[in-house]
Amino acid sequence: MNATLKKSLLPIIIITLLVFLGLQLNNKPNAPDVTFTTIDGNKISMGALKGKIVLINFWATDCPGCIQEMPQLVNTYNQYSKKGFEIIAVAMPYDPPAQVLNYTKQKALPFPVMHDGFGEVTNKFGGVNLTPTTFIYDKQGHLVRRTIGDLDFNALQQLLKKELGA
Repeated sequence: MNATLKKSLLPIIIITLLVFLGLQLNNKPNAPDVTFTTIDGNKISMGALKGKIVLINFWATDCPGCIQEMPQLVNTYNQYSKKGFEIIAVAMPYDPPAQVLNYTKQKALPFPVMHDGFGEVTNKFGGVNLTPTTFIYDKQGHLVRRTIGDLDFNALQQLLKKELGA
């Protein structure tokens, strides 16, 4: 290949790679098509939550990090729920249902809570097995952030202020 041809192909290759990279960065995974059945018996589908910023929190009553962040989740929910923010707390399959119900009632959790008794929801979210694990979706149902471990509440506040204009 002569030098002139190489020089003319190089910008085309670079532009093609940049376009591909840009498309990959904007290609955010969608929320799984799942319906949550809360401990109160209500059914909430991910599809019905479009138009809201949605935080799915996988937790367990025996998880110290989960219990530590729960009051901050409650405060964040109370602050932003009327502005288009929803939290669904999904208790892990191994967590005893009575314990989940007791904790939810005792702490008066204001957001929907479900017990994933058969592991169907944890599987649909990629086989979640560590707690806490949190998924945040934008108003179109695209994944914005996945966090394993403690949630960064400062970053969450910034995201909610930006997305909800709050």
